[in-house]
Amino acid sequence: MSIANNKKAFHDYFIEEKYEAGIALEGWEVKSIRAGRVHIKEAYVVIKGGEIWLLGMHVTPLPTASTHIHPDPLRTRKLLLHGSEIMKLIGKVERAGYTLVPLDLHYSRGRIKAEIGLAKGKKQHDKREDAKERDWAREKQRLMREKVRGS
Repeated sequence: MSIANNKKAFHDYFIEEKYEAGIALEGWEVKSIRAGRVHIKEAYVVIKGGEIWLLGMHVTPLPTASTHIHPDPLRTRKLLLHGSEIMKLIGKVERAGYTLVPLDLHYSRGRIKAEIGLAKGKKQHDKREDAKERDWAREKQRLMREKVRGS
C-alpha cells in the first residue's frame, strides 16, 4: 500500500531500475508517516561515505509529538540496503552518470519502505514526446468509448 508518490520523478527522469530500501526513522516520524503527513516531491538521494542518504523528505510532526524532543521535519535520513546493492549503485552513479531519485513510500510487512529509482535525466524534447503519447492514449480511449456507445 502506497503512502506517498513522487510523480515528478517519472516526468523528469527515465527510471531504469527500482530498489526497495528501508529507512532509519525516529518514533515521531513513523507516527507522522502513518498519519499521511509526508511529502517526497522535493526529496533526493545522495551517496556519502559509502552510505545512501535521503534528503529533502518533509515529515510534518504531529501536534501530539513528545515534548522532550525537537522534531526536524527535513532531517537527513539513512536508507538501508544490502552492501552489494550499495556498491552496485555507487558504481553506476559515479561512472555511468545515473542519479538516484525517491519514487514512493509504502508499507512492506508493516514496515515503511522507500522505493528508489536509478534514473537518467530527460531532455525537454523527451518530456514533450511523453506528453504527446499521453494525449494520444487519452484520445484513443475517448474514441473507443464513443464507438462502443454508437453500436
